[in-house]
Amino acid sequence: MKGAELFARCLERERTRLVFGVPGEECADLLLALEQSKIKFVVCRHEQGAAFMADMVGRLTGEAGVCLSTLGPGATNLVTGVANANLDRSPVVAITGQADTQRLHKETHQVMDVVGLFKPITKWTHSIYHADNIPEVVRKAFKRATAEKPGASHIELPEDIAKMETSESPVEPKPVRRPAPDYKAVRAALEMIAEARCPVILAGNGCVRKRAAKQLGIFMDKTGIYASTTFMGKGAVSARHRQCLFTAGLQARDQVIGAFEQADLVLAIGYELAEWHPSNWNRGSKKKILHIDFEPAEVDQYYRPDCEVVADIASSLWSINEELTAKHQKESSALASVRVAVASVISAGADDGGFPMKPQRILADTRSVMGDSDILISDVGAHKIWVARHYPAYEPNTCIISNGFCSMGMALPGAVAAKMVCPERNVLAVCGDGGFLMNVQELATAVMYKVPVVAMVWVDGGYGLIEWKEQNQFGRSAFNRFENPDFAALAKSFGARGFNVEAADELKPALREAFAEREKPTVIAVPVDYRENLKLTAALGTIVARS
Repeated sequence: MKGAELFARCLERERTRLVFGVPGEECADLLLALEQSKIKFVVCRHEQGAAFMADMVGRLTGEAGVCLSTLGPGATNLVTGVANANLDRSPVVAITGQADTQRLHKETHQVMDVVGLFKPITKWTHSIYHADNIPEVVRKAFKRATAEKPGASHIELPEDIAKMETSESPVEPKPVRRPAPDYKAVRAALEMIAEARCPVILAGNGCVRKRAAKQLGIFMDKTGIYASTTFMGKGAVSARHRQCLFTAGLQARDQVIGAFEQADLVLAIGYELAEWHPSNWNRGSKKKILHIDFEPAEVDQYYRPDCEVVADIASSLWSINEELTAKHQKESSALASVRVAVASVISAGADDGGFPMKPQRILADTRSVMGDSDILISDVGAHKIWVARHYPAYEPNTCIISNGFCSMGMALPGAVAAKMVCPERNVLAVCGDGGFLMNVQELATAVMYKVPVVAMVWVDGGYGLIEWKEQNQFGRSAFNRFENPDFAALAKSFGARGFNVEAADELKPALREAFAEREKPTVIAVPVDYRENLKLTAALGTIVARS
C-alpha cells in the first residue's frame, strides 16, 4: 500500500474518529486515504479553527484530537491552536504535509522548517523519512500526546513519502500504567495534613480527570478540608459541595484570597503555575505547600513544596485516603464563612433587569437553563473573569476556560467539536465580540455538518479585558474600540439562526429556543454592561495580570 494508506490505518488503530483540517496539495494522498477509511474528515474554514477543534476533542475525551494542514502557510495557521493545546494540557496530534524530500534542501515554493517551527509548542515533533517508519512515528506521537501531562505532538508527512510503497502494519497501542506514589512521600503528606491548623486545597487543571475528581471528593469528605479550584480546575469540585470555595485566581483581594491568607498549609493538587501564579496566594513564601501532581513542582521562589507526591493524581489521593484517621479531620468555621461570602457574591445581581445586561444576570440566566452535564466553553476576554466568578460548575469539564496559553478565538470552534463528540449535551460558547470574530468562519463548518451548537456573544464594541486593565492601571485606555456587524444578520448569512437580545427578559427564552434546535447552530448577541468591571475592581482590588 501507499504510505498515506498506512498512515490512515495507523490513525484508525489509534481509535481516531475525527480529523479536523483544511485540504492542501501536499496532503492529497492522505486525504484520499482518509476518504476510504472509517475516519470522518471535517473540512474547516481555517487551520487555526481545526487545531482548536482537535484541542477540545482531547480535553473532553482524554484521547488525542487530530488536526491536519498542508505545508507552509497551512502549517503556520495551525500554530496558535496547537500551542494552546500544549500549554492547556490537551492531547493533540497535528499532521502537516510537506514538499517532496528531494527539494527540501533548497529555497523552494512554500517550503520552510515546519518541524523547527513546532518544537517550542509541542511535546514532540518529527518528520517521516521513510514509509516503513510511519507506524512507529504515529504510535509515538499519540503516546507522547496522551502521556501525563498531555499536550501536543506533530508529524510531518512529505508528499513523496506519502506515495511510497510499504508493506508495514500499524503498531498496536498498549495501555500503560502510571507509577504509584512513593510510600514515604505519602507518609510525609499525611503528617503535614495532621499537623496543619488550617489547610486549604487548590485544585488545578489536573483534577478535572474523572478519577482524580472522584478521589478528591472522597478526600474532602473524610477530612473536612475546604477546596478552591483554578479557572481550568472548575468542576473538579462541585459548587454544591459544602466545602467548595468556588474559583480562585480572579482578583488579588477577592473573597477567596481570605481562605489562602488564613491557611498554614496549601494542598496544591493537579496545579500548575501557569494557571494562577503562587505570588498571588503565597506572598512572603511563608506557607507550607504539599504538591500532588503527575510531575515534580516547577521551581519558583513563591512555590517551594515541603513535600511532593509525584504520581498519578487519583492513585496518590487514593493512597492518602486509605490512611486517613481522626487526626486528619479539620473543622474551620472561618473557611465556612468564606464559602458563604462567595456564594452571596455569585447570587448578587442575578435578577437585575437593567439593559445592556449586567454580566451577573447573563450568567445567572445561563446557569438556570444549562443542565449539570451541559458544557460551557469560555473564550478569552473580560467575560472570562465573570464566567470564572459567577458560573458555578458541578462536574469536571463542564466549564472550560483556556487559562494556560489563553488564546482568543478558541470557544466557537471548540464548541463545534464539543457538540460533535457530545451530541446529547447542550454546548454553549461564550465569546466576546472581539474573540468571536477571530474564528467566526467556523460557523460555516457548523452549518455544513448540521451541528446545533450555540454561541453567545457579549457585545460591547471593544477588547474589554485589555480596556479594563488599562483603565485600572493608567486611568484610561487606548486602541480598544471597534465597530461590530449585526450579529444576528451575520449568523443568518451563514445559514445559522441569529438572535439580538434587546431586553434582559429575552435571554432565557432565546437560550431555550436555541438549545431546542436540532440541525442549525445559533448565535445569540447580548449587549453587556461592562461598567461592572471597574465596579468589581473598586470593590476587590487590582486585577491579577494573568487572570
